[in-house]
Amino acid sequence: MKREHVLPTLADTHALGRELAALARPGDLLVLVGPLGAGKTALTQGIGAGLGVREPVTSPTFVIARVHRDGRIPLVHVDAYRLGGHADVDDLDLDVTVASSVTVVEWGQGMVEQLADEHLEVRLDRGEDDVRTVVLVPHGTGWEQRLG
Repeated sequence: MKREHVLPTLADTHALGRELAALARPGDLLVLVGPLGAGKTALTQGIGAGLGVREPVTSPTFVIARVHRDGRIPLVHVDAYRLGGHADVDDLDLDVTVASSVTVVEWGQGMVEQLADEHLEVRLDRGEDDVRTVVLVPHGTGWEQRLG
């Protein structure tokens, strides 16, 4: 899988999420980085679809975290936007589920990387005409190998 993607449509963003889900293993941590409207939740919806999650994957902005258990691997979807730092992350007890789930954290850069030995940083941006670009930055040999 290439590391830089241009995603002209929402369907393309979902498709990349499904590709990432195909590579996913229990214990994976994905940290989504990007401004409002960059496609973080849309990408997570694609990951959910790729994992076989049947219920809607919606932004956890106000509930902070949602757990979807009906896929081949549980999906934990977190929005860290309202969290103040490591102490707030610790209060979520994500370390309890991270080993058995795919954990996707929006706005978590600098706060959640300690949850796993390695992680995939997904940098999203939205340009003109809502065309999104994504850069995949692996942190650890597992993601390095899976991304090729």
